[in-house]
Amino acid sequence: MAGNVDNLDYHLTFPNPNLNYNQTNNATESDYVFVVNESKLPIVVLFGWAGCKDKYLAKYSQIYEEKGLITLRYTAPVKWLFTKRHHLGLIGQKLVKLLFDLNFENHPVFIHCFSNGGAFLYQNFSYALDKSERPLELKGVIFDSAPGRRRIINLYRALTAIFEGNFLYNFSMSFIMTVFLSAIWLFELISSHFVARDTEHANNPFENLRIEKNRCPQLFIYSKNDDLIPHTDVESFAAYRRQLGVQVTTVCYENSLHVKHLPENRESYVSSVFQFVNKCLNNVGQKI
Repeated sequence: MAGNVDNLDYHLTFPNPNLNYNQTNNATESDYVFVVNESKLPIVVLFGWAGCKDKYLAKYSQIYEEKGLITLRYTAPVKWLFTKRHHLGLIGQKLVKLLFDLNFENHPVFIHCFSNGGAFLYQNFSYALDKSERPLELKGVIFDSAPGRRRIINLYRALTAIFEGNFLYNFSMSFIMTVFLSAIWLFELISSHFVARDTEHANNPFENLRIEKNRCPQLFIYSKNDDLIPHTDVESFAAYRRQLGVQVTTVCYENSLHVKHLPENRESYVSSVFQFVNKCLNNVGQKI
């Protein structure tokens, strides 16, 4: 989807009714059997990181699909994440409407978001859901390598990972965009003191994500070796959510890189995700 908020470039996968999802080639993963209502299968909505290609996000949705769950993948356009973030509110509304249009309002819904790009999109999704007149059974939220406070050096590193091309092009574009976006951040910081509270959520994604009304369980997967999102940011955020009464689970790795926890720690990663999903499915449903 290129600059069009009227459509969503998403990928929806339903389980194959002819397959036995309780059997996998991995002995550890096969230990987990989700006891679910076949007519109301859980759906996992995955929000990709900034610049994420769907072929990479599909590697994460596959772990759910192999267990017979429904998945929906979506990654917000890079320019909307950085320069046109007001569009994220519209995307959040479209995603909420999409779930209702697909008749998923009675299905257990999980959100799995990656980095700040996915986390801040989730924040807009949560805000739209809070404003919705219809409830949704949101069972749990998984934060992978997120969330983190906005920092100029981390912005530059993120941009260098997104831009493709030779070193000179990458360096030049990343530097120019970092200066430009830093100016926008400064303007937003100043203007946030003068805007109405109802619209302020668009200018302070991290802070408003901390105080969002959703209180379903949350799982944080992060690393001390992450060079984009400091582990202290995630831990501080998780602790604050726990103080609000949210059931918080944390999984901290020592060496895996940013949004690389699955390929570098597959057995532990999958086990943690499955345990979290099972725990949430066994909890009393919470509608928001």
